[in-house]
Amino acid sequence: MITSMVHALGGVLSHMSFDQNDFRGFNEGYVLELYDAYRRDPSSVDHATRDFFKRWTPPRTSEPRHSGTVEPRHAGTSAVRSLDPDKVVGAVNLAQSIRRYGHLAAQIDPLGSRPLGDPALEPQTHGVTEADLRAMPASLIHGDVARGLESMWDVVTRLREIYCGTIGYDIAHIFVPEERKWLREVVESGRFHPPADPIDPVALLNRLTEVEGFERFLHRTFPGKTRFSIEGLDTLVPVLDEVIAEAAEAGIRRAFIAMAHRGRLNVMAHVLGKPYEQILAEFKDPVRSALENEGVQWAGDVKYHLGASRAIEGGEEVDLIVSMPPNPSHLEAIDPVLVGMARAAGTDASRPGAPVFDPDAVLPVLIHGDAAFPGQGVVAETLNLHRLEGYTTGGTIHIIANNQIGFTTTPEDSYSTLYASGLARGFKVPIFHVNADDPEACVAAARLAFAYREKFRRDAIIDLVGYRRHGHNEGDEPAFTQPVMYAKITAHPTVRELWARTLDVRGVMPLATAAERLQAAMGALQAKYDSLDPDKHFIEPTPDIAPPGLAAQTRTAVALDRLSALNTALLAVPASFTVHRKLERTRDRRRQAFASPNDRTLDWAAAEELAMASILEDGTPIRLTGEDVGRGTFSHRHAMLSDANTGDMCVPLQHLSQARAAFEIHNSPLSENAAVGFEYGYNVQAPERLVIWEAQYGDFINGAQTILDEFVLSARAKWGQEPSMVFLLPHAHEGQGPDHASARPERFLQLAADINMRVVNCTTAAQYFHVLRRQAALLLTDPLPLIVLSPKSLLRHPFVASAPSDLATGRWMPVIDDPQFAPDAAAAKKVKRVVFCTGKVAVDLLTHADRAAHPHVAVCRVEQLYPVPDVAIRETLARYPKAKEVVWMQEEPENMGAWEFIRTPLQELVGDVPVSVIARPRSSSPAEGSAARHARNQEHLIARVWEGSKR
Repeated sequence: MITSMVHALGGVLSHMSFDQNDFRGFNEGYVLELYDAYRRDPSSVDHATRDFFKRWTPPRTSEPRHSGTVEPRHAGTSAVRSLDPDKVVGAVNLAQSIRRYGHLAAQIDPLGSRPLGDPALEPQTHGVTEADLRAMPASLIHGDVARGLESMWDVVTRLREIYCGTIGYDIAHIFVPEERKWLREVVESGRFHPPADPIDPVALLNRLTEVEGFERFLHRTFPGKTRFSIEGLDTLVPVLDEVIAEAAEAGIRRAFIAMAHRGRLNVMAHVLGKPYEQILAEFKDPVRSALENEGVQWAGDVKYHLGASRAIEGGEEVDLIVSMPPNPSHLEAIDPVLVGMARAAGTDASRPGAPVFDPDAVLPVLIHGDAAFPGQGVVAETLNLHRLEGYTTGGTIHIIANNQIGFTTTPEDSYSTLYASGLARGFKVPIFHVNADDPEACVAAARLAFAYREKFRRDAIIDLVGYRRHGHNEGDEPAFTQPVMYAKITAHPTVRELWARTLDVRGVMPLATAAERLQAAMGALQAKYDSLDPDKHFIEPTPDIAPPGLAAQTRTAVALDRLSALNTALLAVPASFTVHRKLERTRDRRRQAFASPNDRTLDWAAAEELAMASILEDGTPIRLTGEDVGRGTFSHRHAMLSDANTGDMCVPLQHLSQARAAFEIHNSPLSENAAVGFEYGYNVQAPERLVIWEAQYGDFINGAQTILDEFVLSARAKWGQEPSMVFLLPHAHEGQGPDHASARPERFLQLAADINMRVVNCTTAAQYFHVLRRQAALLLTDPLPLIVLSPKSLLRHPFVASAPSDLATGRWMPVIDDPQFAPDAAAAKKVKRVVFCTGKVAVDLLTHADRAAHPHVAVCRVEQLYPVPDVAIRETLARYPKAKEVVWMQEEPENMGAWEFIRTPLQELVGDVPVSVIARPRSSSPAEGSAARHARNQEHLIARVWEGSKR
């Protein structure tokens, strides 16, 4: 038995390094006996063990051993020489099982439910008894846990106290040896628990008193009003206090906290310092005059969605700023937004090259719901970001506010894992389950989570297990659906009451004094309420509105000599770098692009790269991310060059000699919800940087609809935030089937109101150049999200290519007149039908073989769909005074595309002239699944444009 065990051990040890401390007590005996056998006959042990013994030297204190006996070399072990080795193995396995599975027997439920347990935690499973354990020395187990103990029974007892108490250490899935060893050592040493790390018991009671008093006062003063109280998870506030205090001590400059509704008001009041008066004024809900300015209206949001910010001062300096962004009722949607904000706050993009992220500068904290954490996919998407180079924040601390119920749904109906935190195990994140009714344990768990994050720059999870004292909201009756659970809760004392009793038993404070402090806290709240002035204390974060016409006045042209110099710099690579031979042909054409400034030599990709280079030269940092964004889905961009021989990477925009700011580019994971949420957070935290996200295909944006609805397109109206990120969404009907045809412009346009975004569909490279430069120029003066319906087949179409002079002297044009009539006023007066269209279908019309045969049709491109360019449309129409009809032509089905949005403003602009539409029939699918059917239908649409044009 002994030999077989060490054979197995040797197979593992041959790949690892150990010292003699790894072999103590009976372990030492095992190894020394096998070593004796090896010395007599090396072939008697397996290959792995032989390799190990070739590199291992026995300790000098070891005496010669006799074959067939086991002689531990430690004091107190001589009495157990005759023990059955199987018993020794069983004892060691029991100890290891408690370390691994002890969390299954931990007392983490304040309501007293029986832990699941596991047979591996029982001595009989391992073939040992209490008497056996008492007969074995504690030295069989190495480390702090055995120090000062005499027997294995004492060790097992201590391990049960540690691993089966009110904290369940769920860490066996941590496969990095250094991390696992560190976790075990700090847990078993009690480093973060009193008395090793003292906790002020009276200060803790005072904090719990503030938390409970606030909730009780709101419940009494505003009965039935929804507030999503923290009661049952009151220790969330001391946990956050501890995390923030540790962050401040570590020199972290910014902390971000994101959470849904449960306990939000209490956290804002006590952790972020939002004044009681302001919260109480929000409960008063005074009616304010809506903010209106040129069609922009301020809507606001409910109080439990709002955010706050606080500067924590140390001495005379502000050491740490803590912020909580607003969050909608899509509970976990805030997760990627928050980590994006943290990434931006910790990134220095002020210098050329790649930006530098400092993980010591920021701390993100995410507070999850126990039903939402396993139930909403954005959580897993966000966890997946935490070790990716372009997205890491140096570790996020996750806290699951676990009230053991989701609205009315119990855990067995909510998730398939044992714990609400189960999915995080796959990301190798340590999880600390802690009983929310044990404040000392909660503070220790907070210290441990922060220390792990600081040491290893990895995420950590605190599963704070409590309950919900009231229903889902304060007007809900929870006993309808959980009568047994709520009978327990009704009879259960609050955590403040429990802690007050503990202090009374310890002789720290009598119960009467604790009760007086609660009444004093509520009395102070009553005094603030009595003196409340809602008009004074109700503060709304209304956004600033840019003056009308600012975007139209923005100059975007770049001088030819400057463009030429940028082009030359972009084509430079290190002397030892080998560009792929097929790419060199394209680069050769780029080298000649400025030889004839009026020739169309710049395609879409060249215009984009020149726009970004000029933006960097202007001093504006750029972050470009997306699905395959380095090369581009259609192999057109090549912003990240790979050496054809070595695979080494070169990013020309990071080596640009003219740059005055950083350029960052990352291929994102195949995620939309979390990826777009992350970029949104990055954008609102760093509004001075141009943030661009590109979808592999435009319809992939469907996966981020929640982020679009709740953040990107409504945040300004709800919360006063001002996003300005750019979306590049490939869009066009080209016969590739329904899934890669449409970026769903109709969805954006349906949400278009209050001047909340810009939607463009460019048909020339120069237009794209100018719209990117305009966006960069307006980041701080007129910020709006920019939706670019970008091309696919048009990327290399000759019609789309632009001349360098178009970049040097042109500007953004929201409407482009028909080039056949723009210079010829006489010909324009003969036009009978004016066709407005956008994007690829306009190119199809303007380059069609039948175009010249229909001089009575003008094809005008609407390059900006929103805000509707009414002035430009009106000016264009004025050039065709004889027009008898106006047609909106689109390749999308009639119920998609821009038609349903544009028809009303178009009709208002043309007056009495009839407006009609040419489009595919209404459909539930964006496009045909057959390339042949697509081609036939496309030709039919174009033919309808020419029909009847001579009337």
